[in-house]
Amino acid sequence: MRVNRMSRARKGAAVGLSVAALAAGATTGAGPASAQPKAAPAPAAECSAAYRIEHKLTGGTTWRMCWRYDSKAGLVLEDISYQPKGEPKPIKVLNSARLGQIHVPYDDGSVEYDDLTGFGFAQGLMNLAPGECPGGTIKTVKVPEAWDPQNENVKGLCTTTRARGHAYRMQGDTANKVYQAQSKDLLVYTVNQVGWYEYMTEWRFQDDGTVTMNVGATGSLSFDDYDAGDGRGWPIGKGNRAKATSHSHNVFWRLDFALDGSTKNRIEQYDSTVTAPGAGDPAAKIKTTRTKVTKELAGDAKAYRWWRVVSATGKNKDGHRRSYEIVPGVGTKYPGRSYTKHDMYFTQYKKCEKFATHNPGCGNGHPKSVDKWVGGQNLTHPIAWMNVGFHHIARDEDQQPMPVHWQGFSIVPRDVTAMNPLTPSELAWQNGHWRPRG
Repeated sequence: MRVNRMSRARKGAAVGLSVAALAAGATTGAGPASAQPKAAPAPAAECSAAYRIEHKLTGGTTWRMCWRYDSKAGLVLEDISYQPKGEPKPIKVLNSARLGQIHVPYDDGSVEYDDLTGFGFAQGLMNLAPGECPGGTIKTVKVPEAWDPQNENVKGLCTTTRARGHAYRMQGDTANKVYQAQSKDLLVYTVNQVGWYEYMTEWRFQDDGTVTMNVGATGSLSFDDYDAGDGRGWPIGKGNRAKATSHSHNVFWRLDFALDGSTKNRIEQYDSTVTAPGAGDPAAKIKTTRTKVTKELAGDAKAYRWWRVVSATGKNKDGHRRSYEIVPGVGTKYPGRSYTKHDMYFTQYKKCEKFATHNPGCGNGHPKSVDKWVGGQNLTHPIAWMNVGFHHIARDEDQQPMPVHWQGFSIVPRDVTAMNPLTPSELAWQNGHWRPRG
């Protein structure tokens, strides 16, 4: 093995486990996140205060969830609910959300890594300085199976808010009224070091109900890899001597939906076909069709295709089924392994199926990768697995330190509420109605 993935020492701070909530109350104005009284009584997440995140954003939306730290997956978020203004109680979205694997194969075929299950991702949790969590709270995490048991407590979990810009803008035709709002996200993140890389695992919760999951890779290029050739590397430094070996980062996420509190969610796939304009037609025509996904699926993202997870029990005030649409991020699909040949997997829930590759927990000859779990079972409790790849061909600007390169995806509410949850009160009557914007 050319690359010493365990070469950097991980050191934690010997700090006692915090017993305060990670975040609570409301954020007001443009100031930093701060603890405020809750706006209204609501069911608490099923965890103690030390492991609860509850935050009301400026648009009136409250997100609630629990967190725990897994010995391989790192940060796991559970019992996630969303309560926009006007909704009398929280709307359950997810049982759990977590990373499913980070698979790193090198272009020369010499090595590949499974950073979560094979190379100490969780044990590499890094201490965060206050400036890395502006306006927020850094909480102490007790790292299971810590490499240094004397320093198993790490100040490694940040919860804060971050400005997102416009939530919406609408101007009347006569320009006498502008409806606009600036928005903030609840941001929850950790940094985990694996060898030379540092992974920023970021979860963004928006006031319109969108959840965005990102992993950012930063840190350093491994100097042990400055020996690539034959078109498999890029020259770093002066001349043409030090060539950093190209490689991929294939990140999997695992989502266990529980819309409206039920795991009996339905999966639907939508595809649109485009017909070129015929003689006399002013434009092309597009027809969209729905396919109910009733059995396990290995799916591929492509133009005019999308999936949604549909609630089995809940409807919005218009009588429409609540759902979340899955929006894949931009990525480079890695064809070198069977489990990275597809973008999206839906599998029937099994407790032991936790990691998309080299899954360690099932035993008894059970397949160890997500592609092998797609075996035609009926989906009564679907688990969603998203795969987003990044092919990293190094550049001079990657040193030193290496700028963050991001990969990720989103889940977006579709008919969770009857209108935009941020709709101004004077426009609320316009649900399904139209009038000139004068």
